[in-house]
Amino acid sequence: MPQHKNTALSPQIEQLIEDGFSVLTYENTANAPKTIIRHVDASLIQFHFCFKGSAVFNFNQGGYQLPLMDEHVLLLYNPQRELPMELDVVANTQLVTVLISIKKFHSLFSQEANQISFLLEENINKKYYKDHVFSPSMAVVLSQILQHHPNALMSRLYLKGKVYELLSLYFFPTEATDLTECPFLVDEENVRKIRNAKQIMLDRMTAPPSLQELSDEVGISLKKLKEGFKQLYGSSVYQFLLDHKMNHARQLLVSGSYNVNEVALQLGYSNSSHFIDAFKKKFGTTPKKYLLSVSS
Repeated sequence: MPQHKNTALSPQIEQLIEDGFSVLTYENTANAPKTIIRHVDASLIQFHFCFKGSAVFNFNQGGYQLPLMDEHVLLLYNPQRELPMELDVVANTQLVTVLISIKKFHSLFSQEANQISFLLEENINKKYYKDHVFSPSMAVVLSQILQHHPNALMSRLYLKGKVYELLSLYFFPTEATDLTECPFLVDEENVRKIRNAKQIMLDRMTAPPSLQELSDEVGISLKKLKEGFKQLYGSSVYQFLLDHKMNHARQLLVSGSYNVNEVALQLGYSNSSHFIDAFKKKFGTTPKKYLLSVSS
């Protein structure tokens, strides 16, 4: 098999669960888009979960592109040809990829094969593609996978159990799942509310509600909102919003359509100096210096 190549992302963790069964996690902690390139054999089914951020798949040397959006899962399988991973990943993105051979997958779900379309006899040699929003239960399991320590005791067994749980939720979403490891996410309704809270903050990023107003609007206690948001997204509500605003600011600046004052106004800053201070704290440079660095 060709050697794996990763052109940018760090940290990248790949763990072999069993022969023909791997889990890869990526986080783009850089301040710019990065690219992942990895060989994937035609015998492997690919599940790509975008826990946070977004990415774009490039096929046929960039001749065809396929987006992977925030909180979406993309399933890819083509037994007729290899589908190598070439992803352009935006900043502040977290991805989980599960690669599993069709043989191994069939052994896991042999009794349920008639309920999974690409395992049906008439589809055995056909390509398969599906893109949809993943469920709150899947979001919890993804969060656990991203936060677990690869070198911890029983790490491989823990990860194997979580990936099995993730696949079962993907294909049989009505089945119950055990969320006891997340004390503030003990039911799907809480997860839905926290995800709704995240969307409200993004939609109103120029004039966001207070945490109390947000918890009242989504119908969850302030404690569960703060702790659950941290559990699910790895940061506080306002830190998450600030990261999003700064990344959006960078995109606006690079577009060349707005000056610094206009970007500051678009993001809800009444004083451009406050925007410049926030940008510098996030990226270590001022907006003008950043533009000079990317245009040089």
